[in-house]
Amino acid sequence: MQLSIRHETSYSYTAPQAYSIQQLHLTPRAEAHQHVLNWHLNTVGQIHGYTDAYGNLSHMLTINSPHTGLAIVAHGLVETSTPSGGRIANGDTLSPLIYTVPTRLTAATPGILELAAACLPDGTAQTRHLVRLAEHIFGAVKYQSGATEVTTTASAALQLGIGVCQDHAHIFLACCHAHGIPARYVSGYIDPGGTSHAASHAWVDAWAEDRDYSGWVSIDVTHARLMTDAYCRLAIGRDYDAAAPVRGVRRGGGDEAMAVNVQIVPQ
Repeated sequence: MQLSIRHETSYSYTAPQAYSIQQLHLTPRAEAHQHVLNWHLNTVGQIHGYTDAYGNLSHMLTINSPHTGLAIVAHGLVETSTPSGGRIANGDTLSPLIYTVPTRLTAATPGILELAAACLPDGTAQTRHLVRLAEHIFGAVKYQSGATEVTTTASAALQLGIGVCQDHAHIFLACCHAHGIPARYVSGYIDPGGTSHAASHAWVDAWAEDRDYSGWVSIDVTHARLMTDAYCRLAIGRDYDAAAPVRGVRRGGGDEAMAVNVQIVPQ
């Protein structure tokens, strides 16, 4: 499948802003199951490209002159294919064990431990157990746009019982980490088809130990299914903070308003 993607993030401020710096994960990863046919990143200010610690194609954007708004537009065409059984080729130079370390957003609590114990018997990580965990998480935390913030922890979302794809991913990671199973956060896009879920999406990779396979399996917790060619991967990391599409700080500017518009068109 080929996905035509356009992602616009715009900021407006009630007073002139003196300085801002933004870390951008807005360029699709080079992986076996997706190939970037063309991609463009348009914004103002100075932009510096680099590869971060997780192998993500990243950019640092800095603006040193007064401004009352900012628009960042990423767009292009990506060719995707469905990985067999959700299995992602492991081209990483990092050990999977770095993805067993809990973060502030994925720390285990009694509720997390109870859910993990119910779905991951004896800490096993067969694909069928991981998919069952995704099914249980979606059953326990119903999808509701705007119900949580980017700072909401896995434990808080589980207790609340509602959340978005980011929360589903964090709960899944927390359960896996509680059993020492490598699992990582994935940010990217999904062709939403006929669903109401946003085209900007988050899911997970987990390290499966099946009879015929040992490696990463990519799972969409929100839909309780394996990744298909409807997905485009932007960045991986330990949690949202490490893989967020846009994340930064500013000086001045008064109050801030942000709007995000993502369009995905399958070709």
